[in-house]
Amino acid sequence: MSIPQNSRIAFIKARWHAEIVDRAYEGFSAEASKILPGATIDAFDMPGAFEMPLLAKKLAESGRYDAVVAAAFVVNGGIYRHDFVAGAVVTGLMNVQLETGVPVFSVSLTPHNFQPVEELTAFFSEHFVKKGAEAAEAVRQVLELDARLAAEGLRKSA
Repeated sequence: MSIPQNSRIAFIKARWHAEIVDRAYEGFSAEASKILPGATIDAFDMPGAFEMPLLAKKLAESGRYDAVVAAAFVVNGGIYRHDFVAGAVVTGLMNVQLETGVPVFSVSLTPHNFQPVEELTAFFSEHFVKKGAEAAEAVRQVLELDARLAAEGLRKSA
């Protein structure tokens, strides 16, 4: 069973550390072009990670998307607990998929240590390319499973 040829995927990108986060979109798009033939990917920018779950919910509820991917880089800014923000974001994204039935994928990472120095920026930029590609593969697998379940009458088809 293969995924539908007309799959539509929303990709949300947080703008904090955009130079790193955008690399996830690059990795996702490059891999999707190979493994998700005919898929359309619509990109959406959000100010930060905390705002992503609400947009993910609106996109999932629209009925327009087969999957939603959200990417963010949540780092310790020294003023707030970044782990609380990251936890809230991932929980929010999980709730969206449970409430809507539309698969939601997170490329939202929070490193233990990050300083905006060249070596770490380069490391995390490359890491986000890899994570974006991995997200494309996860989307492919889930959409393929959803198509199989629909064919077997175990899931409503879109």
